[in-house]
Amino acid sequence: MNFRIGLALWGYKDWVGELFPPKSRSTHFLKLYGQRFATVEGNTTFYSVPDAETVQRWVAETPPEFRFCPKLPRAITHQGELMPQMEAALAFLERMEGLGDRLGTIFAQLPPAYSPQQIDDLAAFVKAWPGDRAPLALEVRHLDWFREDFRLELTLLLSQTGTGRVILDTRPIYDCPDDPQVASERKKPRLPVQPIATSDICLVRYISHPDPDLNVMYMQEWTAQIASWLEQGKQVYFFVHCPLEERSPTNAQQVQTYLEKAGVDVPPLPWNTLEPPPSQLSLF
Repeated sequence: MNFRIGLALWGYKDWVGELFPPKSRSTHFLKLYGQRFATVEGNTTFYSVPDAETVQRWVAETPPEFRFCPKLPRAITHQGELMPQMEAALAFLERMEGLGDRLGTIFAQLPPAYSPQQIDDLAAFVKAWPGDRAPLALEVRHLDWFREDFRLELTLLLSQTGTGRVILDTRPIYDCPDDPQVASERKKPRLPVQPIATSDICLVRYISHPDPDLNVMYMQEWTAQIASWLEQGKQVYFFVHCPLEERSPTNAQQVQTYLEKAGVDVPPLPWNTLEPPPSQLSLF
């Protein structure tokens, strides 16, 4: 399975009645989610590290083909330099290895303050990361990383170390006429989109607009890019967010529909195979 599509989290109460059956309990959300999507972006680990018992419960509640992509805790990535946190990063990796074959890619989201001036620290960190135990992908947010000179330097470093590049696409919420983040406490940054593959794993975080019509142009672009990556033998994780979280599942379903209509060789979305199937989107 070289393509997996998922959401930023596995449990949201307003998904009950649409993604989840009516009257679903929160204690069942992960199991229900794993029956509908094949991966999840592990935002929960950004805020706290689960204990070993919790990790084992995650394994028990998901099917064998499911993959978690945990985010390095902010205590590691948002405290300045990375190398002083290497011991904590390795301890986190060891805890996540409890997921066994459910462990996908671990990714590090660097804060806007982490700039190319810290390239030596970043290089030491990614070179020290044991990629044979779990692949690592990196998301940068300081605008200087997107300048041509620093972009080339970063691409070379990540390619040489087999580190993936996380692509954050926030265009739908900034290029459209309204602002769906008005009520959001944590707004996504406005960054250039550079769909660069620096390893065999491509990880995309797509911040969708609540209005499905305003996602069409971007979904068409991503359909072509995903098809190209898959033809190159890449493994693609595509995570769909939305400022109105209740829209995330159907927006992800919309992406899947575009891929299938374009003839891209992707596995079926598990959600679409359930009986009775969810309502299908009329996109064409």
